[in-house]
Amino acid sequence: MTITATISSLGHKGEGIVEIDGRKIFVPLALPGETVRLDVEGDRGGLVEVLAPSPERIDPFCRHFGACGGCQLQHLSGPAYEAFKIALVETPLLLAGIKASVSRFIPAGGTGRRRATLHARREGAGYMRLKSHQVHDLDACPILDPALSRAPAIARAIGTALGEADVSFTATLSGLDVAIRTARKQARPEKLVPLATRFGLARLALNGEMVLQAQAPLVEMGRARVELPIGSFLQATAAAEEALAAYVLAAVEPARSVADLFCGVGPFALRLAEKRPVFAADSDRNAVAALDRARRFAKGLKPITAKARDLFRDPLTRFELDYDAVVLDPPRAGAEAQTRELALSGVKTIVMIACDASSFARDAAILTAAGYGLSDLVAFDQFVQSTHVEIAATFKSPSN
Repeated sequence: MTITATISSLGHKGEGIVEIDGRKIFVPLALPGETVRLDVEGDRGGLVEVLAPSPERIDPFCRHFGACGGCQLQHLSGPAYEAFKIALVETPLLLAGIKASVSRFIPAGGTGRRRATLHARREGAGYMRLKSHQVHDLDACPILDPALSRAPAIARAIGTALGEADVSFTATLSGLDVAIRTARKQARPEKLVPLATRFGLARLALNGEMVLQAQAPLVEMGRARVELPIGSFLQATAAAEEALAAYVLAAVEPARSVADLFCGVGPFALRLAEKRPVFAADSDRNAVAALDRARRFAKGLKPITAKARDLFRDPLTRFELDYDAVVLDPPRAGAEAQTRELALSGVKTIVMIACDASSFARDAAILTAAGYGLSDLVAFDQFVQSTHVEIAATFKSPSN
């Protein structure tokens, strides 16, 4: 069914919303206030034509926008884009009963994303098409760091050698770190060695196993250099890691002891240890081992005690949380079990970093219900042109 309608609002996934006969229709690439012609199927609307564009509509900077699903917001002007991202943070908090305003919106795209996963399929290599399971073949991606400029070509070459695969790239000081995932049982790693040499890769791994390492993939974190484990987590941009670390360091002053929970490879712990002892824990044993190695070779750091511990199933209890400050940077699921223990601990300062606004709001509500005050709520825009946002907030105990 083809209809003409006016878009009423923008949903949290960046899609225009129009109400027809009391039901919501979601229209990718449409903006609030626009009169559009669209094809409707179920609760989805395919944009056919913009009859009256919004004053907030701008020309996208990438010719793949609208077909490639990697970006959702390139057509939205700067002020409206910022307001949309801020609402992504504030709205879930309000729904959780917390009225809080973002104090700062920090652009953190830097030189582009240093991490990306491209899909190699029969139709090419790139991100999935908008609302599709088909891949949009890319020749270039302007939201990536220049060090990843050859990523589409490398992913295509890997697809030719192995068949269908997901190819993750990380730009490091030593070159590109490439990790391949494929369901093909007959995948032959020896086919990949010439590709690693041809593209000058620092490291190449297949299904979690090393195929070739020309150089250890290294990243700098404060005074330390960390050798990344295969498939380890890293903030999407170097600029975001620096900005988040600066926030954390300022928020915990003048704490004399700090616990860094969900520490990963140590982007916060290694910087925090420049001034005070740090306890660091994460369920990822390889990440904890990498942090510990980096700590041993870095100069001028206070002691770091790094432990592998599943903080979802075995959180630090209120009796173990004998620290002046605690930093949490959990994955998308949040840190509910650990937050419940923190709420009973009396820790003076809790700094929470989050990549999912809903789980953040849930965990923040646990702390505020225990009397903790939320302050300095900041949005970091490292996932530029997408509907994701990084969040940082400080919680102070009632006794402060």
